[in-house]
Amino acid sequence: MNPKLAALFEEPEKAYLKADELNTLSQFVSSLPERINFYQRLRNEEVTLMQTVANSLQQQFPQVPEEKLKRSLQSGILMVRYAAMAMLIDDANLVTNRLATWLPEIAEAYQTKSIDAALYQLIKTQFAGRFSPAQMALLSPGLNAAERLVASDQAPAEPEEEITSESLVGLF
Repeated sequence: MNPKLAALFEEPEKAYLKADELNTLSQFVSSLPERINFYQRLRNEEVTLMQTVANSLQQQFPQVPEEKLKRSLQSGILMVRYAAMAMLIDDANLVTNRLATWLPEIAEAYQTKSIDAALYQLIKTQFAGRFSPAQMALLSPGLNAAERLVASDQAPAEPEEEITSESLVGLF
């Protein structure tokens, strides 16, 4: 749950919510239908959106082995899903909290930072062409948080076991 909202409900025995606290709650509740609709749209259009991104990524990196592109696409899909969940609960920190433990290390271990950077730009471009500026304003904090994680310089972790190859359709 959004930390600001969670804090509102922590100690009801002390006092009623103040006007500014009620305003925060009211703003969240009134924006929830829009967030839910956008989340459902993202969920329903994920395959189409990400297939377009995958095609563009493959055109941009024709020399890169397909397995490496798939690895980046898998991370990109998870990043979009976490950004969507963060948008739904209005907590961009969710992306950082959930992805920080593995996303930078995966990008470093498999040397996909440049591919991931291009992937995030393709995702932003594809989504901006498909969704309204207001919807992108809801989703962008999460997307940007994931992009910053991969762009940051972190010490590489031990590489994980190789994931078996699947077709792109199998990723969804």
